[in-house]
Amino acid sequence: MTTRAKNTNPLGLSREDYKGRKSTLCPGCGHDSISNQIISMAFEQGLEQHRLLKFSGIGCSSKTPAYFLGRSHGFNALHGRMPSVATGALMANRELMAVAVSGDGDTGSIGMGQFKHVIRRNVPFVYVIENNGVYGLTKGQFSATADEGQYLKYYGKNHFPPIDLALEAIIAGATFVARSFSGNARQVQTLLSAAIRHKGIAVLDIISPCVTFNNDEQSTKSYPYGQKNEMSLHDIQLLAPDYVEGKAEIVLEEDDDDGVIEVDMHDGTTILLKKISKDHDPRSRHEAITILEQAQRDNLFMTGLIYYEEPRVTLAESENLVPQALATLPDEKIRPSREALAGVLAKFR
Repeated sequence: MTTRAKNTNPLGLSREDYKGRKSTLCPGCGHDSISNQIISMAFEQGLEQHRLLKFSGIGCSSKTPAYFLGRSHGFNALHGRMPSVATGALMANRELMAVAVSGDGDTGSIGMGQFKHVIRRNVPFVYVIENNGVYGLTKGQFSATADEGQYLKYYGKNHFPPIDLALEAIIAGATFVARSFSGNARQVQTLLSAAIRHKGIAVLDIISPCVTFNNDEQSTKSYPYGQKNEMSLHDIQLLAPDYVEGKAEIVLEEDDDDGVIEVDMHDGTTILLKKISKDHDPRSRHEAITILEQAQRDNLFMTGLIYYEEPRVTLAESENLVPQALATLPDEKIRPSREALAGVLAKFR
């Protein structure tokens, strides 16, 4: 029996092995914190990096895949077009998993149509929205999630109501929807750990302050606002006794049993949600929509697992794709015979 080196996972890798290049974002950017939690999640779960794809679109957020999982393959797509690329890759090879990082502009403006349809089709990957309310890469213009009435020195007043991307995800049919704050590292990592195991699309809307253009305490996308007003729906724990070799099972103390919701996931793991301030059951679509609408009316910043339902049919399953990668199929599987092709053509005569 071999012994594992200290501070390594079952693959013999250290957390350092899951890092990428040095970040070029502004010091203190919330996006860097999210990248760090993706690194920690992948290390703790012992993910094989060659089996995990990274996708992004355009924007500050879309630069971040270069900063984590340096041994994974990635694709930086056109503005708002990341979902199409992710769809193609995951349809071509069902053996892979993916983490896609987008922004509030990349998703909520030019990419809104693709965002809604990739959810409707239920392409299985983790869709992280790094939401800061501005276009940071082009010097801080308002995005579609900016607060109505917000004032920025160089752009004046925003007259339009914000789009709630978590609400849009639920309405579109996502089966795993969560919201978090980049300053809450433990919650972000736990939600990522649950999302990567979900069979279907998992949408994480993470408020990630732009320290350069949108960090005024009146903005709901700022550090001061998030630190002061964040209200967690639950204390989240992910139970998986065989989750990572050598890790002990997490159990609640006996006197903590009251107010605990157990959400059983398809792979045998369980999310334990300990109620803190709201009596919210994430398995109810009606409750999820109601609590988001109420939070918007009351200007509250609710975080946690907002909605979860049993996985539905994925796009690859609905199209009856073979389980193995399409590139590995032999010629006789992908080229129709002369007789088969003649039969197809005969139907159009």
